Amino acid sequence: MPTAAGMAYEEHGGGSRTPPLVFLHGAGGSRLHWPPTLRRLAGSRCLAVDLPGHGESPGEGEDSVAAYAARVDDWRRALGVERAWLVGHSMGSAIALTAGLDTPAWVSGLVLLGAAARMPVNPSLLDGTGDPARFGDTVELILRWSFAAGASPRLVELARRRMPAAGPTVLHRDLLACSVFDVQSRLVDLRLPALIVSGSEDRMVSPARSEELARAIEGATTVVVGGAGHMVMQERPGDVESALRQVLSLKVA
Repeated sequence: MPTAAGMAYEEHGGGSRTPPLVFLHGAGGSRLHWPPTLRRLAGSRCLAVDLPGHGESPGEGEDSVAAYAARVDDWRRALGVERAWLVGHSMGSAIALTAGLDTPAWVSGLVLLGAAARMPVNPSLLDGTGDPARFGDTVELILRWSFAAGASPRLVELARRRMPAAGPTVLHRDLLACSVFDVQSRLVDLRLPALIVSGSEDRMVSPARSEELARAIEGATTVVVGGAGHMVMQERPGDVESALRQVLSLKVA
């Protein structure tokens, strides 16, 4: 797998006149949290990264969302990516928002899933990921809160196998980074196209908080996917693909 600036990534497509899509996964995740139909979206160049300490990328992660955003900036410079749409989920949406605020010159627009301007984390998750003896039980709690009640058992089982891969230290640091993330007061300065996607049954970041984010971003649009939870892109990839194509004006190949 190719790497740049210490981050592994997948690349698919090319030749499109539109800026590429950069997919940013959430806490404890990897590029594989994005279904193939999204990270290989026909008609667009797609780059799906493993953040430091996740997936195939070495390290122990970062201790803040801003630090992750800086690493993504280093990565895209190493690749020679001048402009891109950032597609982020959960912590990845916080990273995308931070990039859009701190370094907007290279960000063409934002597609944010399971997103909010502030991301307080339930103390039981912080405590549980910080205690190796409770890590397994905490992963189960995260899974229960991440998927809608009607989610495919196969999807949940796949997530159960993948989530521990980053390890307790990385997941704990990710959740700590999310817990102090807050850009609410800065959103008035954001001047980028933005699409906010949420699952109607999201128990990690409620649709109400995603709608609050959308109201604070001038011109932002929203899509609420019925019957989906926090892992909306896995539960309803077709709905997310349709929303992406609409905002990017991409035709179905």
